[in-house]
Amino acid sequence: MQKISFLNIFKAFFKIGLILLGGGYVIVPIMKQELTEKRGWLSDDEICDYYCVSQCLCGIIAINMSILVGYKLAKFKGVLAGVLGMCLSPFVSIIIIADVLNKIISIPFIEGVFWGVNLCVIILIYLTLKEMWLKSIVDKFSAFWFVLILALSILKVNPALLIILSIFVGLILQIIKDKKNA
Repeated sequence: MQKISFLNIFKAFFKIGLILLGGGYVIVPIMKQELTEKRGWLSDDEICDYYCVSQCLCGIIAINMSILVGYKLAKFKGVLAGVLGMCLSPFVSIIIIADVLNKIISIPFIEGVFWGVNLCVIILIYLTLKEMWLKSIVDKFSAFWFVLILALSILKVNPALLIILSIFVGLILQIIKDKKNA
């Protein structure tokens, strides 16, 4: 395999990051076009293999892909170039868009739009809560657990701890139900 420069890897991933709309699920055709067809750095099979592995790993698919592909192309320098390119392009885009949005948001018409959208979001959250409530609060214990978790969250207990605690309580309840049904 030919030696591929840090700058070339960075430019390729910067370009991929700029046109990657829709999240990691659309990265395969974009990477195939850029890295296989245009540059000849990888085969179609390698792109698919890296995509499959990226889905199995924790984190953002696009970043996982840039790590795997970057390593294949130039070891750790390739990883650094791929991740920097993949992260920098959306970052720059967000900075540009944020500046434009700051200017647009002060227009009275747009303020009215956001006012309406904010109210709609509150209703959507309410509808989601109502749906979840009907499916989750099914007995006295689930109502008690809800009130307890709500109280602990108001007391600023770490949400991750509350989730882990609820997972264990749910597992214990399921084990008890299974033993009763056996």
